[in-house]
Amino acid sequence: MTKQSNDSEDPKEVRKRLEEVIKESLGATGFTIPIKSAKFTSSHEEDSSALQGQKESFDFHFDYKPRDVKKYLDRFVIGQQQAKRVLSIAICDHYNYVATLQQGGGIKHYLKQNILILGPTGVGKTYLIRCLADLIGVPFVKADATKFSETGYVGQDVDDLVRQLVQQADGNVAKAECGIIYLDEVDKLASVGSFSGRDVSGRGVQTNLLKLMEETEVPLRAANDMQGQMEAAFEAMQGKKSKTKTINTRSILFIASGSFPKLREIIERRVRAGAMGFQPGGTIERENGDDFDQLTTKDLIEYGFEAEFAGRLPVRVACLPLKAADLESILEQSEGSILTQYKSAFDAYNIKLSFTQDAIKHVALKASEEETGARALLSVLEKLLRGLKYELPSTRLSEVKIDKRFIEDPNEILEELLRKARLIEGEQYESLLEEFSKQFQKKYQLQLKFTSEAAHELVKEAHSSTERTFLEFCEDKFKDFPYGLKLIARHRGTNQFLIDLEAARNPDKTLSAWVVESYKESEAKEEKGTP
Repeated sequence: MTKQSNDSEDPKEVRKRLEEVIKESLGATGFTIPIKSAKFTSSHEEDSSALQGQKESFDFHFDYKPRDVKKYLDRFVIGQQQAKRVLSIAICDHYNYVATLQQGGGIKHYLKQNILILGPTGVGKTYLIRCLADLIGVPFVKADATKFSETGYVGQDVDDLVRQLVQQADGNVAKAECGIIYLDEVDKLASVGSFSGRDVSGRGVQTNLLKLMEETEVPLRAANDMQGQMEAAFEAMQGKKSKTKTINTRSILFIASGSFPKLREIIERRVRAGAMGFQPGGTIERENGDDFDQLTTKDLIEYGFEAEFAGRLPVRVACLPLKAADLESILEQSEGSILTQYKSAFDAYNIKLSFTQDAIKHVALKASEEETGARALLSVLEKLLRGLKYELPSTRLSEVKIDKRFIEDPNEILEELLRKARLIEGEQYESLLEEFSKQFQKKYQLQLKFTSEAAHELVKEAHSSTERTFLEFCEDKFKDFPYGLKLIARHRGTNQFLIDLEAARNPDKTLSAWVVESYKESEAKEEKGTP
């Protein structure tokens, strides 16, 4: 008969049984239920993490003007002048409202200026928004629209975007409520043409995004969050009423972007059909004759967006394709230039990397041929510099200049550099041999000393090796010496060895002869010492 009632059961035993049930039914390996005492208490009650969602204060200040914002963007993003102007205006309008709201004021019925950015891949859409978030000092979340689903069971729930903002804000909900959510590949949510059946990643996701883009309360824990369910269960066991913690999306700025490959065709077809005059559809400016200047909300609806969804993105910004001249300016002028990254990579090996003007121009031309915008710069440079990054760190070269000749034939120039490196090694053979000897002694407690003839012989042989540095050559040349010399050291009682010309030319033969000789000397000593 059981003496212990349910009320007096050991909480640790209850926790253990619950964990076993969860593991068996859900396969939740590694899951533990937090407990601190006989009273069921979630560890998250004292945790200040993002999932706790403390409504901490956030002292938000915004005193930038549109020209200030654009000037900051000019430091990082080259070109896209009109796009930067439109973005600067929209950002200032929104965050001036947020700052006023923080001070207890604000317009009663504020229409949020969420943004839609259109343009091909690699033109700087994401980079623009990331720079803006850095300037303003608010949390920033970027996500791919294709990973979301209508229900959240096939893919992620759109509410997870807001929860990620809280995580980026280190659990400060007030700070997260001023953040930016950037949704890329949003054109993939459109349902172009006729569509039948249940849509789990297009129209349904658009509908779910509508409430977020206006104003709604989002629970800090998802409905299917196991730990959240367990906390609610513990609170119910203690007779407590569970209070759902939420975050409000009123001040969160939503920015969507996509390449919209077929949208220009829709615009051109409508214009050719005889559309006359100005048709309102949002804020967008014409630059260099770009077709997107004629964009209307009707075009977005025809593309496959819900009317309400297109209407929630009133500020529309067009980013233009990048030409070779733009890519050249990005390499030379942007504070985020990829050249800085490569120079830093070579600096780690004490190698100064520089580029001539002709080299930069040719890199930009090669990148423009790939038609993937600024992303092509990384692809082109990585292919060109791959050999240098592999070979040069193991040499004594301290400076490399990338010029037009290198861009045209990187393999030939690499061979020239390696020959130069071997000459430098030849001039420094004494110090290199000394370095090899020190490494050898530190590793094996054996000291090697080279004659000048042996040193010259090793340098001459090393010059014919194109795959190894001088130190690598020596390590391979004398790879069998540690074991053999240790045998000799035991017989002779010394750990110092002289490497002469013969030993440098035929190390294995010499080592064998030394070992045999040391054995004979050892036997002779034993016989001499026998009474």
